[in-house]
Amino acid sequence: MRIRLKGARVLDPGNIDGFKDIIISDGVIDALMDPCIELPPVSQSSSESNREVQPSVYTPENDSITDIDITGMVVVPGLIDMHVHLREPGHEYKETIKTGLKAAAKGGFTAVCAMPNTSPVNDNNSITAFMVSRAKELVNSSLSSNDSTRGSGVCRLYPVGAITKELKGESLCEYGDMKRAGIVAISDDGRPVENARVMRRAMEYAKGLELPVISHSEDINLARDGAMNEGITATRLGLKGIPNAAESTVIMRDIALAELTGASVHIAHVSCEESVDAIRNGKKRGVKVTAETAPHYFTLTDEAVARYDTNAKMNPPLRTERDRQAVIDGLVDGTIDIIATDHAPHSPLEKDVEFDRAAFGIVGLETSLGLSMQLVQDGRLSFGDLINKMSKKPALILGINNDLKVGNPADITVIDTNSFWSVNPKTFLSKSRNTPFTGFSLKGEVYMTIVGGKIAYQRD
Repeated sequence: MRIRLKGARVLDPGNIDGFKDIIISDGVIDALMDPCIELPPVSQSSSESNREVQPSVYTPENDSITDIDITGMVVVPGLIDMHVHLREPGHEYKETIKTGLKAAAKGGFTAVCAMPNTSPVNDNNSITAFMVSRAKELVNSSLSSNDSTRGSGVCRLYPVGAITKELKGESLCEYGDMKRAGIVAISDDGRPVENARVMRRAMEYAKGLELPVISHSEDINLARDGAMNEGITATRLGLKGIPNAAESTVIMRDIALAELTGASVHIAHVSCEESVDAIRNGKKRGVKVTAETAPHYFTLTDEAVARYDTNAKMNPPLRTERDRQAVIDGLVDGTIDIIATDHAPHSPLEKDVEFDRAAFGIVGLETSLGLSMQLVQDGRLSFGDLINKMSKKPALILGINNDLKVGNPADITVIDTNSFWSVNPKTFLSKSRNTPFTGFSLKGEVYMTIVGGKIAYQRD
């Protein structure tokens, strides 16, 4: 079956911005056409289709096509989330690879990067191979079916390997073996690599394999026993705080190590002003540093914790309004390259407890786009800038070609930019419901996610 997406604006920043019909055949983009012209016959070879098609003759009896009218919507390269926690293996009661990838597809993501803090840890090629195999099994099962039931499909998975064995910060993992098994980056996310010498060796090893090093930047001695941001709100609530310096000082160290080694370092979940300043200064010096933040850091402040809401407990914590504005400024001027989710599902067992005992983390795959669209509506980012940060730049960092070009895999996100919707955790496809955004009214919603030419998700 061939598919034609018709009537929409096609936006691939730096490549296309205009109204095009997209023809999808055998899992790839077969043609990009001006609207309201006849369709080309099925390409005889990939070389023949490796161009924008402007056909003049088409005989319908020689071909079959399914038209999908998405007039008024925007087609973009598939969104990519560089930072999710899928919990499998080991904590499947919170999330599984299947439920996580289904939630990601609903959120418009055609690919996600799974962090290694599973149980057992993804610190060897056997665990990596298991994750890759499980994801491929799910994707192939979805692609082999013509069932386009809403939410029936999943997206692609790219595992992130551990920096150190068992995340202990001591012995390096075998990155070469793990890369051959499928990892696209390394990180001890969830824990920092405290020993600077170990982190240096990790960067040197990763550089030779062209693997980005994703830094969980946290001084655990400064952060120890902290439950939220250090400040007035924490004092009022009687909770121990985590200062900005617990994050920014380790970011400064890892930027210095990247400068020393020439490696590429990616700073995870940036939350505060000092961190943005450190990254900005590193980039000015020519260091190979990129950075991400998450929607909760440019949407909420530590006031969200005022009623001891454990769904607003995360690490790093929500900061002040000044920090929130600094994060937005970092997104606007390019200091922060990526918007990721840090999707961290937890069950009520970890969240429905006293605040200082509750687990850190929130789910984010199904709310990320809607929350991030607020930056466009507020005039802080253009829509193209947003797609760069949620699709193109992650692809560039990971070495993935997701351009909307003839011959490329048909990994596509269709966005209804005018849709209003309300966040309702009961409708989540994720196993977990730990979100502080319940009841938020948002504008901008995923209409359809296409992975490998098949519909992985379609909005009701």
